[in-house]
Amino acid sequence: MTGIKRMVATAVLITLGIVLPVIFHMIPAGIAGRTLLPMHVPVLIAGLIVGPFYGFFAGLVTPLFSSMTMGMPVAGIAVYRMMVELSVYGLIGGLSMRYIRTGRMIIDLYIGLVAAMILGRVAAGVVQAFLLTGGTTFNMALWVSGYITTSIPGIILQIIIIPSIVIGLERSGFVPRRYPRRNSD
Repeated sequence: MTGIKRMVATAVLITLGIVLPVIFHMIPAGIAGRTLLPMHVPVLIAGLIVGPFYGFFAGLVTPLFSSMTMGMPVAGIAVYRMMVELSVYGLIGGLSMRYIRTGRMIIDLYIGLVAAMILGRVAAGVVQAFLLTGGTTFNMALWVSGYITTSIPGIILQIIIIPSIVIGLERSGFVPRRYPRRNSD
């Protein structure tokens, strides 16, 4: 993928990361936005298809731009936490796709996706614990509740749709083939 194509793809994915939460928050009570994690999906895809640098950049700026333009997430600790979480998603997803080669695209995708999701959540928890040490307690139960329990529907959605989207982009020719086609002769 050329540098220009990576930049355009990154810009489109950042835009999706800003627009999708607005759409999801239109669902009554706004619960779909908090539990389905629509901002995470484009950033995870960015890491997996455009690499660690652009994936990191997409993760860093998407929550910031979204907060500045749409007011979501609300300015403050949530923005910083999401900037860390999503930038780690993009970085780890990109590094995984660059260095992990199992011979099967779907396995590579799941390794990269799960590694990014775990490490991003851990990094966000560390940042939130650090930022909240000035009077508010932050413990493992709060981390599990905030980053895992309430996010289970979003995690499931990500595990189901992101590999399908990335494979579809590869089959369409937008993303270069990771492995050459096998002859079925």
